[in-house]
Amino acid sequence: MVRFFFFLFFFSIGITSPSNVPEPCEAEQMLKKLGLVDLQEIDRSIQVELKYSTTDNFLKFDVYGCLSKAYLQKEVAAKLSDASDVLKKTNPELSLLVYDAARPSWAQRLLWDKIDKPESSKHIYVANPRRGSIHNYGCAVDLTLAYSNGKPLDMGTDFDYFGNLAQPRLENENLRKGLLTKVQIKNRQLLRKVMQEAGFQLTSSEWWHFNFCSLKAARKKFKIIP
Repeated sequence: MVRFFFFLFFFSIGITSPSNVPEPCEAEQMLKKLGLVDLQEIDRSIQVELKYSTTDNFLKFDVYGCLSKAYLQKEVAAKLSDASDVLKKTNPELSLLVYDAARPSWAQRLLWDKIDKPESSKHIYVANPRRGSIHNYGCAVDLTLAYSNGKPLDMGTDFDYFGNLAQPRLENENLRKGLLTKVQIKNRQLLRKVMQEAGFQLTSSEWWHFNFCSLKAARKKFKIIP
């Protein structure tokens, strides 16, 4: 009888109600099955705001659904933690803020299909899903630098800005034209410095994007995320 009354009490406050138990996220379960890890379980000091789990992205809708945590291959997550350590040594008031990490192939196809660009130029902004992206192997990360309150540093453009101002290779030219400031470029250089010191590869087209390895190496070592 006592057990029965305890059951009624807990049920009444919702503890045993199935509606209060979150459904497991299929995307997360798939990533874990493939051996990827939740980045913040490796390093809690790294902030995460997956832009494709919000409406604050170029598509203006939630792409990832229940997937709101940043997953990476274990060794990639470890290297990103190294980058965080490098940053903290010189700029303890700052932290890494991750915008995107492992990306399922179905999401890659959706980005490709929905981007409002001519078919001939889509590949400039989004990797063709037929070829695959390094994100699809959990070996690439999109990120910026931010203060402890989550406010990002001024990098001159937003994440996923589709234009020349986002390209590191054109920074000096855009500085001369007055389209970027010295402070904005200095912030980008700091991000590149800590990522490069940790072993990540730089790209010349997007200030926020860094690769752990080449696409060829990722294909050879890891399984693509469905």
